[in-house]
Amino acid sequence: MDIVELPPLGRKVEWPTILLAVVIYVWWGLATYFWRNLPVWALVPLGAWAIAWQMNLQHEVIHGHPTPWRAVNLAIGVWPLSLWLPWSLYRDTHLRHHLDQNLTDPFEDPESYYWTSAGWRDLGPFARAVVAAQSTLVGRIVVGPAWMIGRFVFDLLRDAWRGRNDARGVLFRHLLQCIPVVVWVVGICGMPLWVYLAAFVYPGMSLAMVRSFAEHRAAAEPEKRTAIVENARILGPLFLFNNLHVAHHLRGGLPWYQIPTFYRLNREALIRRNGGLVYDGYFDVARRYALRPHDRFIHPDWTGAA
Repeated sequence: MDIVELPPLGRKVEWPTILLAVVIYVWWGLATYFWRNLPVWALVPLGAWAIAWQMNLQHEVIHGHPTPWRAVNLAIGVWPLSLWLPWSLYRDTHLRHHLDQNLTDPFEDPESYYWTSAGWRDLGPFARAVVAAQSTLVGRIVVGPAWMIGRFVFDLLRDAWRGRNDARGVLFRHLLQCIPVVVWVVGICGMPLWVYLAAFVYPGMSLAMVRSFAEHRAAAEPEKRTAIVENARILGPLFLFNNLHVAHHLRGGLPWYQIPTFYRLNREALIRRNGGLVYDGYFDVARRYALRPHDRFIHPDWTGAA
């Protein structure tokens, strides 16, 4: 498979990403500051977009963008506008996710939604119903944030209580990083925390989960486990073009604004690489899986040796 490469950027500052960061934080700041003046039908979309956009910006920072200086990148991406996700855990688990030989593995891929047979049996009837609901797009965006955030917070607090895996240090640093966010939202903007959670955090996670819903599927060959969503004219910029997910996994160092060009130059080769796992926009994803399962709950090929 011949891949056409783009000219290397070198160790330069990626000014489009710097500008993007300014836009995102100004967007969030204005939406929170003027929340009283906005009707609910405007506040929720604006808040959700701000949270999902910043999480995609954090994803860029995890991959070493937008400057050659780690401290500067950290200052851009570390702020937990979503409140629940510690920066260090997001970074570490996402980089583990990029070991493509482990993609979708229930144990080795931290972002997998698949279960082993034993894990599925241990869930119990209620939890199995919740997981089953999340195999549809509607279920993922309605109950997915509650499931993900709830399990994550429970596990982090449990590990911190038991002194495991530096969870206490992670939690302490995260709470420190949350202070400026809460001071701004509650102290300066006068927004009740429950309003922020309901109008910004939860719908923002729902929106972010639209991208992750169909971007991976279990397959014997690692390169066929990653999907492509073309023609995402609205959500593509929100997701920083990681809807073209095969391109991102193949060239994780590409900045977001180069992904469409790289994909356009290599479209046929990338579709051959992923076995034709291509969707024609997120309306196509919704048409197929709004109320139907995207895949089985139990990983079809998991043997414990991945």
